[in-house]
Amino acid sequence: MMNTIRSKQAILIGAVILLTVFLFTRDIKGLVKPKQATTGVPAVGQLTSAGSTINLTEVSTAAKNSINANLAAEITTLENAYKTAPDDEKMNAAKVLAEKWDDVEQAVPSALYLEIIAGKERNLNNWLAAGGRLMKAFDNTQDSLISPVLLQKANTAYTNAVALDSTNLEAKTGLGITIVNGMGAPMSGIAMLLDVVKKDPKNLKANMSLGTFAIKSGQFDKAITRFNDIIAIKPSPDAYFYLATAYENLGKNEEAVDAYLNSKKLAANPTLSNFIDKKVKELKNKN
Repeated sequence: MMNTIRSKQAILIGAVILLTVFLFTRDIKGLVKPKQATTGVPAVGQLTSAGSTINLTEVSTAAKNSINANLAAEITTLENAYKTAPDDEKMNAAKVLAEKWDDVEQAVPSALYLEIIAGKERNLNNWLAAGGRLMKAFDNTQDSLISPVLLQKANTAYTNAVALDSTNLEAKTGLGITIVNGMGAPMSGIAMLLDVVKKDPKNLKANMSLGTFAIKSGQFDKAITRFNDIIAIKPSPDAYFYLATAYENLGKNEEAVDAYLNSKKLAANPTLSNFIDKKVKELKNKN
């Protein structure tokens, strides 16, 4: 029995390692992040920011060092314009910066500017925009120091959105996802996401979060049902990959092979293809 448990854990850890690669290649987003499976990291429902903050200037400097020098110079000009703008023009300058940072795929500084905007112009759309960009930053970052802060900020943004409109499904979905990812008791987030899916069965974000939670909690039968539902709505490489992982953990190797190959086909990613070719060979040898 212990060997079976260890085997399943090894499969899941292997899947997480692969997904780590995709977070670096950025071809597949929103998958299980390695820091959630790393020794010493709080379990689901226990991730906290411990009073940490994110310095926008430091984030901006680091982001500019990772992009084209001409684009970095353009952003510096926009930042100077933002800093010197009169109060009645400051938010427009922040919006320009948020979109410019997003255009160059730097979600963290983009999200922080959207958060500033939402804090000044406190309406539903602004909080939703801030929450969405903060979660994008959370999904993409590999920085274990700022990751929990981004999640906390996203949680706050969606909490404010729900306070303005408790019936808004985008707000409830975002809030539920932040809770499941570590902001509070995960089952309350699950209940919120289940309510969203009840009202909107084709909600991909809510369904994906429920599916990944089922994987992480070892509820592989539920994960299979969830990811098959997702694939019926909109097939995607990550949905097929998670489906394959769930099948593999239950010893359903033929089904796992089919799902892995579908993931490979849709992603058309060399890193994924190489992994899946090895995985498929391994599973076929078990039959």
